[in-house]
Amino acid sequence: MSNLLFDEPGPRARRRIRLATVAGVLVLLALLALAVRQFAANGQLAAERWQPYATWPMWRYLLGGLWSTALAAVVSAALSMAAGIALALGRVSRRRAVRLPSAAYVEAVRTVPALLLVYLVLFALPRYGLDLPLFWKLVVPLAVSNAALFAEVFRAGIMSVERGQGEAALALGLRQGQSMRLVVLPQAARRVLPSIVSQSVGLLKDTSLGFVVSYAELLYSGKVLANFNGLLIQTYIVVALVYLVVNASLSALARSLDRSAAGRGGSRRRITRGRRIIRVNR
Repeated sequence: MSNLLFDEPGPRARRRIRLATVAGVLVLLALLALAVRQFAANGQLAAERWQPYATWPMWRYLLGGLWSTALAAVVSAALSMAAGIALALGRVSRRRAVRLPSAAYVEAVRTVPALLLVYLVLFALPRYGLDLPLFWKLVVPLAVSNAALFAEVFRAGIMSVERGQGEAALALGLRQGQSMRLVVLPQAARRVLPSIVSQSVGLLKDTSLGFVVSYAELLYSGKVLANFNGLLIQTYIVVALVYLVVNASLSALARSLDRSAAGRGGSRRRITRGRRIIRVNR
């Protein structure tokens, strides 16, 4: 069975995809070469303009911003995952009074940009006497926004678990909640682990919205540093490279987990097929 959401491309379509990929790469390389040429023409590639970033004080400041980014991302991910599991359980609940509010939250919040939620926490809540600390002005809207996304990820994992797993647990005497907590959820979490890591990459990038609330995350730290040393282009290139390394590492982890999960699934299918052959031969 194909694991794609669409038909696999044929030979002609694959050829067009390869040609489009090559053309896109060539265009990007041309644009990159043009940018480098312009930077060189304006003296932005001079060694003295990059020399400050070979010193520890510069990197210590940027790494402090990276630590703040990681802290906000981890706390937001923990809160949004916990809320996402609760919402996913609500969406698959048999009780209409639980299922409908959960579905309404997910569908409504998924359509609202995270930036709008940041502005809501930043400007609207203080008018009603709720002025959160700076850290939570970033974490709360990110957790609210990503809870809906994680809810769909966990719901997909729950729905992918064979129905017989829960039925077997109920037959053994477990209650519905125990069956979900002890049997279904652990399997669902393992299956969607690559998707969880991929969604965490997006959450990490969303922490750059701390720029709006003046939270000292990596991008805001880069802005302060650029205003201090006047090296605007160099600073933002270095910040972009840091984001690239961190997000690429997380994406590589997600692909590794995906391949590992696919390998385990293939091994189970081969073992099952082998057992069936043995039974037939007997």
